[in-house]
Amino acid sequence: MTTLKGYSAEQIRAAEAPHLAAGVPLMQRAAAGLAAEIRTTSPSRVLLLVGSGNNGADALYAGAELAAENVEVAILAMGARVNREAMAAAVDAGGRVVGDVASGFDVIVDGILGTGTSANPALRGDARRIVAEILPLLSAHPHPLVVAVDIPSGIDPNDGRVPDPVVLPADVTVTFGGYKAGLLLEPASRLAGRVKLIDIGLGPDLEALTPLVVVASGPAA
Repeated sequence: MTTLKGYSAEQIRAAEAPHLAAGVPLMQRAAAGLAAEIRTTSPSRVLLLVGSGNNGADALYAGAELAAENVEVAILAMGARVNREAMAAAVDAGGRVVGDVASGFDVIVDGILGTGTSANPALRGDARRIVAEILPLLSAHPHPLVVAVDIPSGIDPNDGRVPDPVVLPADVTVTFGGYKAGLLLEPASRLAGRVKLIDIGLGPDLEALTPLVVVASGPAA
């Protein structure tokens, strides 16, 4: 039986801080791990749902890797404040910016919200509308695989609450550095699918902390 340790968003950020200050490319490591997991599905068409935070940037950098390998990558931005460098990388590699949802994608990458939204993790505005439009597509056969970046957008990363039902249920959640506590707790754990942990070099830092939650088993891979 596996024991999984779940950490708060604040603990993860504290563990990241000295590495970021030293110039360690944590985002690039995260994006490479995300791209590798998407690549295992042998996708031909990928839709990136991109928010303004680091999860959106991770999705864009992963999309750049896939576009460079001749995967068709479409980018749907949620707002005007997406990471410019990451967007440029994705577009330069062959990704195309789209204005609305379309069908026919093998993989939908949820990079809308991240761990910085725990005060009010519910989707709002265009992001909520777009996710609501996508949800019926998941009832089709076959339906697109949903890959969540770090956490499914709309869940609380610390306590697993889901304040609004408009959330894309992930088939796979690719999380970085350490398990977020909310991924191991209901009801969010039922929306996370299989959780793939990507090692970005935070292990020793997190081992020095007391985890927020410890579970005997969970949706891990």
